[in-house]
Amino acid sequence: MGALGALGLGALLALLPPPAPAETYTAMLSVRRALGSEGRLLRRLRAYLREESARLRRLARFYEKVQALHQDPKTSVDNPLLAFSLIKRLHSDWPNVIYSEEATQNTQALHDGFKEVEQNLPGAEDLDGAARALMRLQDVYALSVKGMANGVFQRAGAGWPTLYSPSQPVSLSADDCFHVGKVAYDTGDYYHSIPWLEEAVSLFRLSYGTWNPEDRSSLEDALDHLAFSYFMAGNISHALSLSREFLHYDPSNQRVVRNVAKYKKLLEMGPAVSTGPLRRPNSTHLQSRDTYEELCQRPAGQLILEHLPHLSCSYETNGSPYLLLQPAKKEMVQTQPYVALYHDFISDAEAETIKGLAGPWLQRSVVASGEKQQKAEYRISQSAWLKDTADPVVRALEQRMAAVTGLDLRPPYAEYLQVVNYGLGGHYEPHFDHATEEPPLQNEVRQQDRHAHDLLANKWIHEHGQEFRRPCSPDPRD
Repeated sequence: MGALGALGLGALLALLPPPAPAETYTAMLSVRRALGSEGRLLRRLRAYLREESARLRRLARFYEKVQALHQDPKTSVDNPLLAFSLIKRLHSDWPNVIYSEEATQNTQALHDGFKEVEQNLPGAEDLDGAARALMRLQDVYALSVKGMANGVFQRAGAGWPTLYSPSQPVSLSADDCFHVGKVAYDTGDYYHSIPWLEEAVSLFRLSYGTWNPEDRSSLEDALDHLAFSYFMAGNISHALSLSREFLHYDPSNQRVVRNVAKYKKLLEMGPAVSTGPLRRPNSTHLQSRDTYEELCQRPAGQLILEHLPHLSCSYETNGSPYLLLQPAKKEMVQTQPYVALYHDFISDAEAETIKGLAGPWLQRSVVASGEKQQKAEYRISQSAWLKDTADPVVRALEQRMAAVTGLDLRPPYAEYLQVVNYGLGGHYEPHFDHATEEPPLQNEVRQQDRHAHDLLANKWIHEHGQEFRRPCSPDPRD
């Protein structure tokens, strides 16, 4: 059935033009395109290494030839040929070695390859967004930071099973962990900065004295940021200990020297550790956050289901001639609220067609802010809207949905088919969709949560216009 077999209710956005390169972290399709860009860089780097290796082999042969002359006790500048070759080497060969154009050409080819893909590479906003995504996954699934750094998705604490086992585990470097911690640090979020910077410090200690070309930070950087995080969290004693360790590596840093003196004085005046644990920030003040995260943290297969006698499977035509020859395969999942699952509702080929149609039009999803629309941290995805005129597959899917629901799916009674691609840590927090038009043409308030899907499609159907197709019951709770 694929990832596109979803029906629902929601809000209308206009069809947007093709996206510009950016927003990599907000959609997994963009992340996959970034993987392709890195593949091109890898090919350039492979060519560079091949050419440089050949150049270095030639340099090694030059070195061995000259070194052999210097080590031969019989070598004498009285030999005119040797004297000539010495003068030539010093005048021509050595400058050619030092200022080799071949090395410059090899480096330039690598630079040119980078510039070819540079405009499609993730920006600083993507990197910070990806870091926040890891922290979001850490929170929603109560993951261990140390486990994530080691490539393991497991809940914090002993005895929990692994939640996700990727086919190719990837561990994070000390510099990776430092960047995640610093993103939290820069926003004053010490609840998240402390565990990530702790992991960075631990990894930097293990590799201290070695240099990695990809590292942009150091043990001193991690110790500095972690010490201040602990200070802001109220743990002055640990801030002092980390600052002293920093001075072991950089004793001339006067700012940290002053911090040590400040921490000592504070400890003399009061308790060494804060009285309470750090509280996780809630920037959106989401009242139902704990509830929906508890659902995400349940092991697979532990969803609360109704008693089986209330549930059933059936072939449904819903009185529609469209479904007479091929009835819909309906499975009742829940009666309160009413939830039904239609099996084989969309074929894999249809799903691929819709994904292909939507891909070029995906844009960062936005939320309503008064009369305007804006990006929001609580909605991380890209979306596109497809009219039924976009392709016969979309039209056939719309007809199938209308037959199954018995509802009018024509605008303005329903919206275009929405295709959403969630990104790294992509989600849409529980929220209310509501009409803002005056006077309101429909009254629709829907609380919902969508989290961490890859690609899905929704059909949002308004109450307005369906009054005679599916009359409301006298009970306002229905």
